[in-house]
Parts: sequence; structure tokens; C-alpha cells
Amino acid sequence: MENLLQYIQEKLQAKFGDAVVSSEMSYDFPVFAVKREKLFDIMKFLKEDAETQFGFLTTLCGVHYPDNKGQELGMVYHLHNMQKNWRIRVKTFFPINDPEVSSVTSLFPSANWQERQEYDFFGILFKGHPNLKRILNMDEMNYHPMRKEYALEDGLRDDKDDQMFGR
Repeated sequence: MENLLQYIQEKLQAKFGDAVVSSEMSYDFPVFAVKREKLFDIMKFLKEDAETQFGFLTTLCGVHYPDNKGQELGMVYHLHNMQKNWRIRVKTFFPINDPEVSSVTSLFPSANWQERQEYDFFGILFKGHPNLKRILNMDEMNYHPMRKEYALEDGLRDDKDDQMFGR
């Protein structure tokens, strides 16, 4: 497939219209940003469509962009069509005060533990997840350590600051 980005974009827009927010090539990867309300339907289509057949969820991960008001949290999914060796990335973003997105565990059973990890580290709630609870951190923790809400260094030290860590 010479232009995978255009091909997938046309298929998604024909089926889901404005639910596809944007598309771009990033490091030779077609990347599609979609509305979170349609995420599950889009993922199901990409997996089950006879032409796309993205049957393998390589990974998923949460992201936190604190300066992106109204879309501070997001999820990124990497999908792979093993037969054609096509790989794409699907992203969705949402407000930090409404951190809910549909679970894809019914489509990709491997998402079960991965979604639990992102819940644990970012506080993202996966609607429809069969057992959403912390997986790596203690249940008593009342925060999500991968959010960029906490200083990386001791505030009493003057020899280091968060700018050294890209913040």
C-alpha cells in the first residue's frame, strides 16, 4: 500500500465522518486522532473490517499534557495488521476532570492489564473494563504518579529544578 495514511483516513471518514479529528504521518507511522465517544467503534472497525484487519494491539499508553486545556489526558493505541505488516497509531484526548474512555478489552484481551496500568499511573477510567483496579501501586495511594502534577525534585534543593527534566 503506497499511501496507507490516505487509505485508512478515507475509510475512517467514510464510516465515521467528523469523529476523525486529524491524521498525520509521524516517524513513518500513520497517526489518527479520534473523538473518544467513537473510539471503541473505530477500534472495532479497524480490527474487523475485511480490508484493514488490524487484529493485533501492540501496546496502549496514557499521556498527560497539562498545558493542553480541556484535553490534558489521552490514550494512544498502536495497532498492527500482521498479514500486510501495516502499523498505525490511534489517539484520543479528554479533560483531566472527566478521565473516562471506553475499554477495548472485549476487542483485544491483552488490553486488560495494560488498561489497569494506565488507570494506576494516570487515573484514566476505562468504561466497561472487567476488573479495573491498581496493578502496580498500593491501593492506599491517592494520586497517580505519571501525571505531571508533582515536582520531580525536592523543592528545598537549589541545585536542581524541573527544567532539567524537560518541564
